Amino acid sequence: MIEGTKDNDDAELEEPMTTKIMTTKILAALGLSAALAGCNDSEKARSDATFSDKPADVSCWTYGTQTYQGRSTGKVSHRDDRTSFVDAATGRYTVIEGDCRLVYVR
Repeated sequence: MIEGTKDNDDAELEEPMTTKIMTTKILAALGLSAALAGCNDSEKARSDATFSDKPADVSCWTYGTQTYQGRSTGKVSHRDDRTSFVDAATGRYTVIEGDCRLVYVR
């Protein structure tokens, strides 16, 4: 065999290995995208089940001191210890850090 060239046996061995590696990479990418889509779907379902689009009475405290009391115009979102909503009295988007109690209006 001449140096720098491959004989047919080596080429036949590399081709299935390359196909196997590519198949593995594709399956891994598909599995990862399915897992990420599942996380987003479960987070959305949790948010939809926990928070409604109805107004809520909002009371918030920080270190035992009440920092806010009011009402939202609609949906209240809570993420990373932050509660956000549109204040019914001012019409302004409000974000509060701290512990908040939400009582939804029926």
